[in-house]
Amino acid sequence: MTTHDTRPPKPDATPEATPPPTSAQKNEPTPNPRWHRPALLALLLATAALYLWDLGASGYANQFYSAAAQAGSASWKAFFFGSSDAANSITVDKPPAALWPMALSVRLFGLGAWAILVPEALMGVATVGVLYAAVRRRFGAGAGLFAGALLALTPVAALMFRFNNPDALLCLLMVCAVYCVLRALEDARTKWLLLAGVCFGFAFLTKTLQAWLILPPLAVVYAVCAPTALRRRIVQLLLGGLAMVVSGGWWVAIVELWPAASRPYIGGSQHNSFLELTFGYNGLGRINGNEAGSVGGGAPGGGGRGGGGAWGDTGITRLFTSDMGGQISWLLPAAFLLLVAGLVVLRRARRTDAARAAFLVWGGALLMTFATFSFMSGIFHQYYNVALAPYIAALVAMGATLLWQRRARTAAALLLAGTVAVTAGWAYVLLARSPQWMPWLRWTVVVIGAVAALGLLLSVRLGRRLAVVAAGLGIAAGLGGPVAYAANTVNTPHTGSIVTAGPEVKGAGGRHGGMIVIGGRGPGPGGKGGRNRGGTAGPPPGQGPGPGQGHGTRGGKDHNPLGGLLNGQQVSAKAKAALKKHAADYTWAAAAIGSQNAASYQLATGLPVMPIGGFNGSDPSPTLERFKEYVRQGKIHYFVGGGMGGGFFGTKGNGSSASTSTSASTSSDITSWVEKSFKKVTIGNSTFYDLTRPVS
Repeated sequence: MTTHDTRPPKPDATPEATPPPTSAQKNEPTPNPRWHRPALLALLLATAALYLWDLGASGYANQFYSAAAQAGSASWKAFFFGSSDAANSITVDKPPAALWPMALSVRLFGLGAWAILVPEALMGVATVGVLYAAVRRRFGAGAGLFAGALLALTPVAALMFRFNNPDALLCLLMVCAVYCVLRALEDARTKWLLLAGVCFGFAFLTKTLQAWLILPPLAVVYAVCAPTALRRRIVQLLLGGLAMVVSGGWWVAIVELWPAASRPYIGGSQHNSFLELTFGYNGLGRINGNEAGSVGGGAPGGGGRGGGGAWGDTGITRLFTSDMGGQISWLLPAAFLLLVAGLVVLRRARRTDAARAAFLVWGGALLMTFATFSFMSGIFHQYYNVALAPYIAALVAMGATLLWQRRARTAAALLLAGTVAVTAGWAYVLLARSPQWMPWLRWTVVVIGAVAALGLLLSVRLGRRLAVVAAGLGIAAGLGGPVAYAANTVNTPHTGSIVTAGPEVKGAGGRHGGMIVIGGRGPGPGGKGGRNRGGTAGPPPGQGPGPGQGHGTRGGKDHNPLGGLLNGQQVSAKAKAALKKHAADYTWAAAAIGSQNAASYQLATGLPVMPIGGFNGSDPSPTLERFKEYVRQGKIHYFVGGGMGGGFFGTKGNGSSASTSTSASTSSDITSWVEKSFKKVTIGNSTFYDLTRPVS
């Protein structure tokens, strides 16, 4: 056991040379000032206001997940499995934990945009609160408030905590897991590692293996730094791992043991297996690009200059490019600099020092996630970067606080000034990528940053008041760009499957994480421009995109070559009425190729609509023979024409395996059979095939 050195100081020691141990050095929580609770309440209320602002403008946001939430609100079986429709034909291509809060909200409050999106916004507020608590314990209330504000104002966070993809819940659970590990590092209490394991388990049920990216660095830090014997550390880590397996594995075990004939098909898999989905499409396939059933995934080592294929170039600069930089990288250079600075300052701390352990935990999480995102060859979208936001915010707040406390030393002042200068310079580069958008801002940021850096450099001579002013200017320079991006984001409706934060960016080329998508930018509600990339302004609840609304981005045409992959179709009042007529006589009111097409009609009617082929239209569900049997049994009323047709995804050599070609042809075969066999009818602006009226 490590003990404190009780020897008296050397005769030449001074209070400045040997300051008394702080609360952090003693592994005790930093005392709270009286103002910390009102300040925290103000931060949380401001975050809630930001994330709830005009939230309903995005409509159902990602209709793929909104339809699954609607299904879960109507059927407990669909709720449990995460089915796309209440009749349980197929699940979404993720485990269901992220759907559960939305489905419960819809059960309680009815189907609507706010019922879908408010849980996501509240998750954002909770994430800010947990991050505050994690940073405050070691570095004080000021650092905790700073970290929370940095997270809330990160553009991609302002996007994803107002959207209904699984990333909001994943981010919350990751921050909770880190908080629990940091608490365990204080006094080695086993309960905190067990709680961390539970967080990781439910995070797995949110987005499978991405939840475990940060496990290795956290486990290593605990094994090395926890204040207890090595044998006990190992036993505690094993118990935490057991808690993780149990909390994440119970659902997997039930699904794998449940007879396949009486449960929905596992969307995203090619053989109706959740384990295949976990380790293939949602697992190793994301790393190496071999993703059977995906769309446009790059073959390993092929496509882009860095080997990213259709999902963009890979490499160390990936997150700084035109596609990614404005989403997350504003403070990324500062986070790296301050991580190194913090570890240098605390290099002589004892093994169990909780402050240094905090830098190692947050820094390890950042480096592991950054490296994975930079070099993964499979599907990668800009909004994935929200996972980095809390790690960056924590490191910047912790490092800046540590250096501020030591600003009287030349090295600390140099590091603070250099960090501000680098951050302001990088903000100028990012803002210059949108030259027509607020052109004055980039010059303002640079000037303020230069003044702040000079002031911090001279902080000893300026005195405390002027040093505080310089620090305030530095914060303004660092946050000017992110705040403007976040404001643009919350004032822009976002719908579809692939969305990004901030204004149009020069050089991004309409790429969604590398995949080229061409489409239009239609008007949003009330005449607003739906400028989001990957969708248009949200429709009123229960409707698809309105007339003139495109599904993609940047192309000036109201055209979507992916035929419903990114968003659904418009549903007219006549089409809605036709599907509802005699709906009680059928298991599915209609069937459509692809989940997004099916989701539009399901959300408009509240009735089960079968998504043939799942999200990409490439899952072998149902087979042609099974579909024919459903039709013979009178279980499906209409087939929706004009969808993806399945054939778009069937080519080899684009990162999809031969099985993708086969399963995509299943959708094409069903389409061909229906078109030849049943009467075509046009209702409103929709083309249907009435499966009760065969061609004579």
